[in-house]
Amino acid sequence: MLRTLPAGHTPIAPVLSPDGSFLYVCNRFDNNISVISTKDDKQLAKIPALREPAAAGITPDGRWLFVGNMLPYGSASADSVACNISVINAGKMAFEIDIVLPNGSTGLHGIAVSPDGRFVFATHILARYTVPTTQLERGWINTNAVSIIDAKRKRIIETVLLDDVDYGAANPWGLACTSDSKYLCVTHAGTHELSIIEIGAMLDKINSYNKRIGRQPQSFSGGSSYDASSSSSATASNIPNELSFLYGIRQRIKLPGKGLRALTIIGNKAYVAEYFTDSIAIVDINSESRYKATSIALGPKTEMTTSRWGEMLFNDARLCFQGWQSCASCHPSGARVDALNWDLLNDGLGNPKNTKSLLLAHETPPAMITGVRENAEAAVRAGITHIQFAVRPEEEAAAIDEYLKSLKPAPSPHLVDGKLNESAERGRKIFDKADCASCHTGPLHTDLKTHDVGTGKDLDKDRRFDTPTLVEIWRTAPYLYDGRADTIEEMLTTYNPGDKHGVTSNLTEAEIKDLAEFILSQ
Repeated sequence: MLRTLPAGHTPIAPVLSPDGSFLYVCNRFDNNISVISTKDDKQLAKIPALREPAAAGITPDGRWLFVGNMLPYGSASADSVACNISVINAGKMAFEIDIVLPNGSTGLHGIAVSPDGRFVFATHILARYTVPTTQLERGWINTNAVSIIDAKRKRIIETVLLDDVDYGAANPWGLACTSDSKYLCVTHAGTHELSIIEIGAMLDKINSYNKRIGRQPQSFSGGSSYDASSSSSATASNIPNELSFLYGIRQRIKLPGKGLRALTIIGNKAYVAEYFTDSIAIVDINSESRYKATSIALGPKTEMTTSRWGEMLFNDARLCFQGWQSCASCHPSGARVDALNWDLLNDGLGNPKNTKSLLLAHETPPAMITGVRENAEAAVRAGITHIQFAVRPEEEAAAIDEYLKSLKPAPSPHLVDGKLNESAERGRKIFDKADCASCHTGPLHTDLKTHDVGTGKDLDKDRRFDTPTLVEIWRTAPYLYDGRADTIEEMLTTYNPGDKHGVTSNLTEAEIKDLAEFILSQ
């Protein structure tokens, strides 16, 4: 180890300024970005982001830092639910604006700025959560996308699907541009592939589409900037629904290893991290052999334990019909949540439920929000059948069970040196006073029963809901079965009719704040 630098909770995606003076680090669970001076290793600032900043890229002039937030922020019952890209003014070390991605955007894992400084690319899932999960064909449930941002105007230009008509490109992750900004390379963690896209041809195709629907086409040539003002046209773009949009301008290459993650490009070669096989793939982008890939081991072959195999299966879209998605598509944050509501047909049609974290699922039966599955084992197998639309060997489901059982909770960012702060200590007493402990009891804060807490509406009116564990609840917003509550405070007040979900109507605003702080410290 050469040196240790200060950062926050779960530092990820370090980015060095072009002149080497500053290091920017995404603190994933503190929801901010550390700015560290490389001269004296001091942390100069913490810049707020929205939710789980997990990817970043900086413009060649060092002026603008683009940070991708992995998950949507806010109510899941809003008209549009999507993650976003935070734009940071690097010179001022301050947040500038948020660029909101299309409705259904979640699971953002990659950000890349083109070397010419004109474009920012982001990989993410584009979920079709507004329809019942009755089929998979043509990306009915999840599609996989790259969004293109105008780096100068800080506006989204377009979102393009990486899938083909009859085969998904599940779980796009890392991405990088060649030094001449000619090609964009994207890894697909779910299908173990690398896409190589001709950037100029993609932009020309966007222009042709705009012209066809009556938008003013823009010039991408030379050093001129794309004028994103045309995106304000009343004519909506259908490009985010075009599964064949990249046909003829993109190559999909199967790589030898499994679980593709980050990549970098040096000269004409792309180097891709293969997570589950502990290897690096090397692809010659300009090879006459049409992108033949090789792979080198990073060390002696490690044993594939059952839980490790289960993790690989959880992330492997090859289990799924036509490779559209993996379990991780709806649980992109370490088998946690995607912050979306899904109509999974477990308890009828037309009553979507918010995605649950799978942490402690095997220790807290029954499974699913309404307790419709007897236990997590039954839920895993039902998911393979009814969400992956596949028939798989029993040993694969058992391995996924072992992976989920191996998950460990992360410490809450609300703790101070691993302990409750003063507000949370007061909230602990209010937790008992408000009768929260009658259902959220024991070390996992659940009685393993279902209750009607008065929050059901429409088709779920008077329905009983499973008592969820409060462990790691700070990580699983939004709240309630349909994600209508942005915050714990809203859940305790606005959405607690008749004090059926804790006796909170007689609490002061300060007491509500302390109670929420205790809950979020679990």
